[in-house]
Amino acid sequence: MTNTVSRTRRYLALFFPFLPAERWLRDAPQRPDAPLVFAEKQRGAMRLASVEAAALAVGLRAGMPLADAHAQVGELTVVPHDPVRDQQWLDRLAQGCARYTPLVALDAPDGLILDIAGAEHLFGGEAGLVADVERRLARLGMTLRHALGPTADAARALARYQARAAPDEAGAIRRLPVAALELDPAATTALVRAGLKTIGDLASRPMANLAARFGADAAMALRRILGDAPSPLDPRVAPPPVAAERRFAEPLGSTAHATKVLAELVTEALAELGRRGKGGRHFRATFFRSDGLARTIAIETGHPTRDAGLVMRLFAERMDSLADPLDPGFGFDMIRLAVPRLETLGAGQLKLEGGAVKDAAIDELADRLATRLGRGRVRRLRPVDTHIPEQAQLELPAIDAPPPLPWHAPDPGEPPARPFHLFDPPQPIEVIAEVPDGPPHQFRWRRQAHAVRRYEGPERIAAEWWRRRDNGGLTRDYYRVEDAQGRRFWLFRHGLYDEKPDPRWYIHGVFA
Repeated sequence: MTNTVSRTRRYLALFFPFLPAERWLRDAPQRPDAPLVFAEKQRGAMRLASVEAAALAVGLRAGMPLADAHAQVGELTVVPHDPVRDQQWLDRLAQGCARYTPLVALDAPDGLILDIAGAEHLFGGEAGLVADVERRLARLGMTLRHALGPTADAARALARYQARAAPDEAGAIRRLPVAALELDPAATTALVRAGLKTIGDLASRPMANLAARFGADAAMALRRILGDAPSPLDPRVAPPPVAAERRFAEPLGSTAHATKVLAELVTEALAELGRRGKGGRHFRATFFRSDGLARTIAIETGHPTRDAGLVMRLFAERMDSLADPLDPGFGFDMIRLAVPRLETLGAGQLKLEGGAVKDAAIDELADRLATRLGRGRVRRLRPVDTHIPEQAQLELPAIDAPPPLPWHAPDPGEPPARPFHLFDPPQPIEVIAEVPDGPPHQFRWRRQAHAVRRYEGPERIAAEWWRRRDNGGLTRDYYRVEDAQGRRFWLFRHGLYDEKPDPRWYIHGVFA
């Protein structure tokens, strides 16, 4: 069988067999005396979702009914299974492993896969890299099984199903049980009953016969483990186009010192952006602690920028607003700045009539508020080319809003054609008006009667017939009216009498 996949890639698979228990024990005040198990409701019964090492040693397994576990062991420490917090902890482990390579993929619910091609030389080779991974994860209290392989699927299978480490990777892959293919139970049972108990047994058979007898999924899984078919990796975070980093022989124990290093990295990254004629819209700083954990802080800007002062002010805003402050722990031994989102940014020039500096100040204020309050809390209005009043503008996060478009300005001395604020939805009112299409003379809104003294209209707005399946919709007749107290309202009749026998009236806004 001839391999068609390049052997230049190298993958490291990490498997945490007791991740839920070890994650839970990190926050527990003390270790329980009884074996620890995690239970959840499955198919109408409480079953074990995960167990710790001590429970595994006494014969408890995931999937076992909780009642059977109690009958077998007696006293147990039962904790509700929390897959969300387990996923969050796995994501934090992945963040920490980004110190070795930017290509880190989640192998949920209890594993990670790292593409280490080209990164192992930083640690003196693969053995040095693996030793560093083991040391840092042991410091976090994590039990680890790992394996290297030429493909992601091969490394994963070796980490999870290899009985003992073997120097010969190709031979170790062929000695794996067929369960490493992770097919459905019926297919795995059929393979074993046919006498095909290992990957090597399957590899010695013609692939077409395997596909015909056991299905195309079995043949494809075998090819991926053997490296005869692509085994793509889906990284947790895509590699950024621009990045800069610092590694320290002695960890930095001060957040202030780490901030100074971050400022240097920002200057380096922005210089690279300048050479490319680009500006950054998204900046991501990751602080790697010596205990193996990492903390990522990200900022965004509404427009591409190469202003180092602005970027550092936004990072300062974000750090000041953190509910959980940046903690160096035993010190930061690496800091990385990534710029994942770039846009073209040419040379700037001040307008002859002025205003550019003011616009830049407003943009910076919007960026700082969005960074401190949240990207969805600060919004901008953008005009839309439509004649339907409530659809004439979009409310977008200031960070995501495209360049502003000009708004229609009223003629000098003329009153505004639209209220500043529209009711959503329009509020129904009771109106006395001339029929069939006369103006309103009196209306009742919120239990209060208003006598109309002046009116202007109608402004007739037809429905967008091209957006409706029936090519119809009701016409609106809008009136700007003023009551006896001088208050001004925007009313409309929804439908003409030839469209609807009893059209209703609504108030759509109030003029200031």
